[in-house]
Amino acid sequence: MTLRTALTAAALAATLTLSPSARAWGPLGHRLVADLAWDGMTPQARAAALDLLAGEADPSLAGIASWADELRANDPDLGRRSARWHYVNIAEDGCHYDTARDCPGDDCVVAAIDAQVAILADPGQPRAKRRQALKFVVHFVGDIHQPLHAGRADDRGGNTHQINIDGRGSNLHALWDSGLLGSAGLGEAGWLARLRQSTIAADAPARPGSPAAWAEASCRILNSPGFYPPKGTLDPAYGERWLPVVERQLRLGGRHLAGVLNAALGG
Repeated sequence: MTLRTALTAAALAATLTLSPSARAWGPLGHRLVADLAWDGMTPQARAAALDLLAGEADPSLAGIASWADELRANDPDLGRRSARWHYVNIAEDGCHYDTARDCPGDDCVVAAIDAQVAILADPGQPRAKRRQALKFVVHFVGDIHQPLHAGRADDRGGNTHQINIDGRGSNLHALWDSGLLGSAGLGEAGWLARLRQSTIAADAPARPGSPAAWAEASCRILNSPGFYPPKGTLDPAYGERWLPVVERQLRLGGRHLAGVLNAALGG
């Protein structure tokens, strides 16, 4: 299947019909980041993660990767308190992250990753708190690699940028969450095989870096020419251009998550 065949307007429309507009990557993307991270984890870090996840319905990184998005339904209080931890708005400020300006009260994805990693890495913390921190870390590292989670406040991370695909209304955030991934017609196993066959570009950082740096890099993608399509009917060529970027961000997310978990869990 070629990209041109897969990324038809009809395929995108069918995918976006099922796409929640407020979830970075959607469940598939988050699972893929977690699967790729597992590939890069040390035996010690894997064992520690599995120990913390014992008793979960799906005791795997992929199995808990979307947990933080499900809090609004399953734990409304924690869902409200953690709502702003999924994103940071820096695109209107030249993609430069400034803690005081962009994350007052440490209420953004950059600070949330740092805070939850610190809890996860502390063996003196209660087991339940470390397990929760692991769930947050897996999810938020995925979030920060979706460009629209380091985007603009004035359009709510692309949620109000309306587009039309094959006669169906949607928005840019939904397109990046799962529309582009779903349009290729691959399930989790197919996508994972495809992502594992590719390598990250040589200019990718060898070390995990910092959440602030990841946010700034994601934001620069969003500020690239052509990222924002004209409102209205979406040209199918948009998918052909940007799907490779989606793939690279998923691979980077997995690589960075593995580095974070190796460091936090004694790898």
